[in-house]
This record gives sequence, C-alpha cells and structure tokens, in this order.
Amino acid sequence: MSDIYKVTERLMAMDDATWRRHANPWSGWTRLLTALPLFALAVWSRVWLGWGALVPVALALAWIWWNPRAFAEPANFDSWMSRAVLGERIFLEHREEVAPGHRMAARVLSWASLPGLAVFIWGLYALWWEGVVFGMLLTALPKIWFCDRMVWIHADWTREGRPVPGLEERR
Repeated sequence: MSDIYKVTERLMAMDDATWRRHANPWSGWTRLLTALPLFALAVWSRVWLGWGALVPVALALAWIWWNPRAFAEPANFDSWMSRAVLGERIFLEHREEVAPGHRMAARVLSWASLPGLAVFIWGLYALWWEGVVFGMLLTALPKIWFCDRMVWIHADWTREGRPVPGLEERR
C-alpha cells in the first residue's frame, strides 16, 4: 500500500506550486466533497447516454486532476485543510522520518477506505443508488480521518522546527 501513495502523486503530477495551490482550503474541500459524487454521476449517466457517458467520466477525471491547480495559493496555510494537505506532502516526502504510529495509522486508514470503495463500485455497476451513497460515505470517512492524521503529522513536524516541503522559500 505504501507505494500507492507515490503512484497517485505521480499520476497527479504534483510539483511545489501545485501542492501550495492545493493547500488552498477551497481546493482541498471541493476535491473531498465533489470527486466521488461527480464520478458517480458521470458513471451513472450511462443509463441516459450509453457510450456517451465516457464524456462526463472524462470530465469528472479531468476535474479530479485539475482541482489541485484550480485555486490560487492561499495567503496563509493555517486552516485545517491547508495543514492536512501540507501534512500529506510531508508524509509522502519524508515517510521514514514520520513517527511510526502516524505511518501505521495512515496505512490502516487507507486500507479502511477500500470496503467503501468496493461498495461504491458495486453500486455503480448494479445501478444501486443506496450502495453508491453508502460506499461514498464509507470511503470518505476514513479519508477525513486520514486528513486529520496528516494535520497531526504537520503539527509534529513544524513543532520540531522542520521546514515544510515546498514552503522553505516562502518563510
């Protein structure tokens, strides 16, 4: 599971500027709140659009990729979501330096979202809207908890006086 973090970061093509823009609370919250619902609606549109549903699916995936770039860099990085995003950056770049308890919690929370993802996918396949909604919730709750753990990592990291990756030149 640990390599999946780096794979997704590479797929998202996240550089320093993109991470700073993604630390805008609008970016973090809109991504968290819209990614799965938009994707679900796009896949569900196959009922109405047939193969034409590939267009909304592509648009939903484009939004997921573009979201970290869609908002300006925040004036400060003090909000909970900003610290969650920066904590994730710390986790990805300095995983071996992060406390073992944080690493284990991140792994457990990542795995904990998989049952929800399975229900979500099954719901989309079977056109079972309750399964889609329940799967989204079961996927999102561990993700929110994961974000909270990233805030904790950020707090520990900055309390030790260590520079946050990508922000060194800003301080």
